[in-house]
Amino acid sequence: MGAKARKASKKSVKKASSQFPNTDSKTASADFLPLEGDGSRELAETKPQQNKATVLYIGRIPHGFYEKEMEAYFKQFGAIKRLRIARNKKTGKSKHYGFIEFENPQVAEVVADCMHNYLLFEHLLQVHIIPPEHVHPQLWRGFNYKYKPVDYVQIERKLHNKVRTLEEHKKLVEKILKQDARRRKRIEAAGIDYECPEIVGSVQPAPKKIKFDEE
Repeated sequence: MGAKARKASKKSVKKASSQFPNTDSKTASADFLPLEGDGSRELAETKPQQNKATVLYIGRIPHGFYEKEMEAYFKQFGAIKRLRIARNKKTGKSKHYGFIEFENPQVAEVVADCMHNYLLFEHLLQVHIIPPEHVHPQLWRGFNYKYKPVDYVQIERKLHNKVRTLEEHKKLVEKILKQDARRRKRIEAAGIDYECPEIVGSVQPAPKKIKFDEE
């Protein structure tokens, strides 16, 4: 191709381009939709959900690993807000499960990952995160109450040693004599030759009436 032919082709290209208006890339993108798989359309950024759970369930707690021991042990991970071990209402003994709340949700997640199935005193701890919507509203009710078990031996001792009136003493003696009679019948029915000793104090002397001389 010669120089004259090149100049003629350039002139024809310029004439053709002058017939169409100049459009920017921004306006062109508004008139035409991008094809599928085109990276020109920016996707909406999806933010990861923030973990707000701070309460942990701890199961299979061994004997002797109670509130003070748990607080001293789990304090190494982070600040503890509240701690509670489920106990029997009558005896005060541990039910071997409890709950612990940390101030930082990241600390709670680390504790759940590290302490789950951790061998402690021949017990595999079961540690799970409780979502905030599953936490019972009365879970921490009375969590700082130090339960003192009822001393039933002391209660029975007071009932046994209390001062009784004469009528109360008679009722008590009658009850004991009835129990002794039933025991004697069971021994005789079994064919055992045994003489049961008499119950001392079954007969009470009648109260004496004292007359005072009127002066």
